[in-house]
Amino acid sequence: MIDDAMETLEANKTRWARLPVATKVHLLDGIRKRVGDVAHAWVAAAASAKQIPPDSQLVGEEWTSGPYALAAGAAALADTLRRIDQGTPILDGYPVRLLPDGQVAIRVFPANSEDRLFLSAHTAEVWMQEGIKEEDLEASAASFYREADPVGSVALVLGAGNIASIAPLDVLTELFSYGAVTALKLNPINAYLGAYFEEVFEELVDGGFVRFLYGGVEEGVYLTRHEIVEHIHITGAGKTHDAIVYGMGDEGVRRKKADDPAISVPVTSELGGVGPTIVVGGVWSDADLRYQAAHIMSQKLHNHGFNCIACQVLVLPEEWDQADDLLEAMRGVVSQVGDRGAYYPGAADRHAEAIADHVDAEILTNGAGPVTFITDLDPSSSDDVCFTTEFFGAVLGVVRLPGADTERYLANAVAFANETLEGNLGANLIIHPATAKQDAAALERAIHDLRYGTIAVNTWVGVAFALNRGTWGAFPGNARNNIESGSGVVHNSLMLEGTERTVVRGAFAPFPRTLRQGVVHTEPTPPFFVTHRQSARLGELLTEAVVSGSRKRIPAIVATAMRG
Repeated sequence: MIDDAMETLEANKTRWARLPVATKVHLLDGIRKRVGDVAHAWVAAAASAKQIPPDSQLVGEEWTSGPYALAAGAAALADTLRRIDQGTPILDGYPVRLLPDGQVAIRVFPANSEDRLFLSAHTAEVWMQEGIKEEDLEASAASFYREADPVGSVALVLGAGNIASIAPLDVLTELFSYGAVTALKLNPINAYLGAYFEEVFEELVDGGFVRFLYGGVEEGVYLTRHEIVEHIHITGAGKTHDAIVYGMGDEGVRRKKADDPAISVPVTSELGGVGPTIVVGGVWSDADLRYQAAHIMSQKLHNHGFNCIACQVLVLPEEWDQADDLLEAMRGVVSQVGDRGAYYPGAADRHAEAIADHVDAEILTNGAGPVTFITDLDPSSSDDVCFTTEFFGAVLGVVRLPGADTERYLANAVAFANETLEGNLGANLIIHPATAKQDAAALERAIHDLRYGTIAVNTWVGVAFALNRGTWGAFPGNARNNIESGSGVVHNSLMLEGTERTVVRGAFAPFPRTLRQGVVHTEPTPPFFVTHRQSARLGELLTEAVVSGSRKRIPAIVATAMRG
């Protein structure tokens, strides 16, 4: 079966590569619309598999990180391909600015009126690598579509088992950004989604451009060594990456040490890591403390912590007299989150590993298994398991760093995140608007100096995952035999080349309270908050809106969001 699938892809790779752009736009529009056909069944199946009660607000996570994200990704790629087909510059209408060091930044969000309406406080920029000039951006973007007679290639995507849209979005990147027909090997943990994906990609399956494959380790190993595969993309753990690239056992260890890969095809990857959330002190109201407590715990407990960019280490100022108040408010959030199971395999073992060397670990419960705080971490203990191992579960470490003022504290926090924590996928910064204004230079320096593929200020890096026009992946430059959070990027629907990171900024407070802080926007509490009372209905409405491409649901979306 595997060989037949791969031979079909090989036979059709050139036909796919040379398919008219207008036809590919049509196929993307079909994908987006068919998401709507399966969305309700898809979400119900995912909620059941993750042990989320059907009437829980947590079902909203499955809407926004599943059908909504996939449909929005297809729509964003279709916009780019329409521009290519019509001869319109891809970056027309996207503002570009130069950073103080000369780096180029492209504002990719908001891109239209709908963006401005619902996420009016959010912006996102893609920062390019040093040396790339503004005048080179358009000429280098979407390079595949500048080839005269492309031959095409065959890609293998090894799917993630946690977030439903990761694997199909990776397939979209391979197909439409790189012109590669694609085999998706589904992770056994969420292989139940395969039937929905096959329906969504029906036209591409019928055309011989996509194949969905199933099985476990044996099938995965066979595929990574298949002679037809020309590129591999994996979302998973660093150990899995190393096993693919170098092999297993003593031979794999030897090969990794010598950087002598066992395979010849290129491998790109997104591998997670230990994600930090850096809180900058200031004078916060009780409402600020409650809101940011919910924000931080949402970064931790979204998908019950089974996220590659979940907050694992909370960084607080040593001298901040409201730090304990924030932690107490966070404990209160845990009690508000509804029941759900720790569905991902190995969660109990990883939890035990996290607390083994931390006798003061504080084990809370919300009726859905343990949520653990480790509040006594020593930042100088660089080999602490909390700093070196991604727990992939509901464990949150807390570290306090010195710094008599914002500038010195942020410098310490950035150095700690860059040099002590494993991985470089995503980092979060939380700062009061008054402090951000007063210490603007220190804040911008911190954003610049953090070596992470996505940086979120007053929002969560998970938001950037769903914005599509931004990039998603590790900070560039990781060595193959020290891969950290991976190499390469996905999403990136503008098909920019030479990207460094995506920086997304949000709101410290929701509308209307933000007006008292001198910040004007109309954005309510974001739907990813685990305390959002309307997140299930809001996720459903957002999905319907992007699937239909209609503005008719906007009033209902706004009204529902405001009730969250």
